[in-house]
Amino acid sequence: MNISAASRAAGLPTKTVRYYADIGLVPAPARSSAGYRSYDEASVRRLVFVRRAREFGFSIGECRELLGLYGDRDRSSADVKRIASRRLDEIRRKQLELQSLHDELSRLVDACKGDSRPDCPIIDGLRDQDLGTDRAGN
Repeated sequence: MNISAASRAAGLPTKTVRYYADIGLVPAPARSSAGYRSYDEASVRRLVFVRRAREFGFSIGECRELLGLYGDRDRSSADVKRIASRRLDEIRRKQLELQSLHDELSRLVDACKGDSRPDCPIIDGLRDQDLGTDRAGN
């Protein structure tokens, strides 16, 4: 199939499919006699694999590792689990950071009266964090 059909089947933009081949993340497909890239079913499966891995937030380097394990029938699932566990730890850390941001912003929004006066705890909170000072401006 041509690149347009392969990109549709994989759920990726054509430009991304080309990019993945250009950086060697997926093998460059064979070219037809007319010079068009020709993708087979195995190529599309690898593209779907990369798309899903990227959706989980795996880096290009991690995708390379995972693809190497994907193609290795002698792989150890412990190797795959190690990579996935590392990503899961990163997601957990990000969740904690986001929860902290949510809690702080929620507190500031709740403290703001939202009226016509210029006093605004949100502005004060942003200012204080920027300067590294406490709420009293010290």
